[in-house]
Amino acid sequence: MTEEQELGITESKSHATGDWYAEVVQKAGLANYGPEGMSGFIVTRPRAYALWESIQNFLDTKFSNTGVQNAYFPMFIPESYLEREKDIVEGFDPEVAWVTEAGHEELEERLAVRPTSESIIAPYMSQWVRSHRDLPLRVNQWCSVVRWEATETKPFFRTKEFLWQEGHTAHETDEEAWEETMTRLDQYESVYEDHLAIPVLRGQKPEHDKFPGAKVTTTVEALMPDGKSVQGGTSHHLGQSFAEAFDLTYTTEAEEEEVAHTTSWGLSWRALGALIMTHSDEQGLVLPPTVAPTQVVIVPIWQADTKEKVLDYAEEVADDVEAAGISVELDDRDERNPGFKFNEHELNGIPLRIEIGPNEVDDEELTLVHRPDGESIVEDREDTAETVQSHLDEVFAKLYADAEENLDGEVREADDRADILGTLGQHGGYVKTPWCGDEDCEEEIKDQIAAEIVMVPFEDEDDLVDADHDETCGVCGEAAERTAYFAKSY
Repeated sequence: MTEEQELGITESKSHATGDWYAEVVQKAGLANYGPEGMSGFIVTRPRAYALWESIQNFLDTKFSNTGVQNAYFPMFIPESYLEREKDIVEGFDPEVAWVTEAGHEELEERLAVRPTSESIIAPYMSQWVRSHRDLPLRVNQWCSVVRWEATETKPFFRTKEFLWQEGHTAHETDEEAWEETMTRLDQYESVYEDHLAIPVLRGQKPEHDKFPGAKVTTTVEALMPDGKSVQGGTSHHLGQSFAEAFDLTYTTEAEEEEVAHTTSWGLSWRALGALIMTHSDEQGLVLPPTVAPTQVVIVPIWQADTKEKVLDYAEEVADDVEAAGISVELDDRDERNPGFKFNEHELNGIPLRIEIGPNEVDDEELTLVHRPDGESIVEDREDTAETVQSHLDEVFAKLYADAEENLDGEVREADDRADILGTLGQHGGYVKTPWCGDEDCEEEIKDQIAAEIVMVPFEDEDDLVDADHDETCGVCGEAAERTAYFAKSY
């Protein structure tokens, strides 16, 4: 087997999506599985961590511009803190990892490794808030959490430990808390659509699938090429339940004590899984220029008698591109032939390749090749930075258009149980159907085909909220109250 062949992806994206995904993650140098005996954990390699940092930077800018400050809280939460919010305990108890010993001594109180941080953050927010002048209070932390529920590791999609951000806010009124909830949902929609080139659907979770203790849980959902949905990010309107549990109160202008209204919101590195699976192909990783650690690679192609002039020209082009703030790599390795370099950079997901040979030098031109479709365009050398940026924008547009076409074709309507099951079984994607609001109807579909209600439209966007209709539930035939989107999900 040649080195070029070893670089290639052997699995099929369309026929063996899981195996293909695992191969891309490993061959593109994104992650390794954790040590033996630690099933469910991964090692995140520098290239993948750079992708995560890109998402961090994108969101941190939006957070900062809307009044959020970053902080950090302990990863261990005393059991007594968790128990103060009973819904948190009941919702996460099966997934909590506990620390019971330190050194050789048994702890007086068990410590939970954080599955989420409401129970450790709210008590401190209650100390920081005294008056209405202290509100709104907005804090966010970037951290890892542990949920001991993964049985089969799928890097970034499903692991026992994962990276995320979690924001927590306190407000004077319910309306302000709801506005905050939607602001964060808008920002999650933006990180997918404007940064990762992935269109999403947005709505709220059904009552029985809300975050434990929440008043409303909102979500953005991204459709993967295999027809499964990814919960891309959630923003929770918590109402006053957490504030009441942790004495998060404030004094009004009238010197009256009121309970605050709170929110929490989080996006995890599941976004990386969605990014990899949505855009990548049988040649390897595919990345939008907005997130790629290296946006452009220049591959000079020479013979012995043309090497000097080709390299000089390539270095000038690289300098122009770098001066424009575009990340660029000049691959001038002697020991690798151009074909190997092309394959390697395609595997690693570099969005734009510039090929420079003697002809490009003599004609003062550039040959630009888009990833992933391989379109090759010859451009004049003049205004290199502007030309390159234009092509990067075109690559992003291509990726978004492909993902949008996939989503648009995978939302189907169904009016009865057989149609729901048949459509999900044959096509995957989303099935939109009237729903009575009863959790048992979801369970019936889940038991038969492992699909669930991933979202319902917001009340003001759902025609079925109006009592003046005669729609019946697509599962049980009773009167429908909401529109539900069923899908298989990661």
